[in-house]
Amino acid sequence: MGGIFWTIVLGFVIGVLAKLLHPGKENMGFIATVILGVAGSFLAGVIGQFLGWYQAGEGAGFIASVIVAILLLVVYGKIRAAQSGKS
Repeated sequence: MGGIFWTIVLGFVIGVLAKLLHPGKENMGFIATVILGVAGSFLAGVIGQFLGWYQAGEGAGFIASVIVAILLLVVYGKIRAAQSGKS
C-alpha cells in the first residue's frame, strides 16, 4: 500500500515539474498530472534501463522522468490542438 502512495506522490511531483518547465498552458487536473508523471517515470525507467544509461533508484532516472513527462506534454498539446482544430 505504501508503494502505491509513493508512486502517486512521485508521479505528482514529476508531473508538476514537467508542467512548470514546459512553456504553454495545459488545463490538467490533479489526476491527469499524476498520470502524466507516472507515465513519464515509467517510460523513462524502461528506456533508460533498456539502454543501460542508469539503474532503478538513481538520480538520473528522476531527471529522465521529468524530461519524458515534458515530451508527453508536448505530444498531449499537439493531439489536443489537432482535435480542437477538427471541431
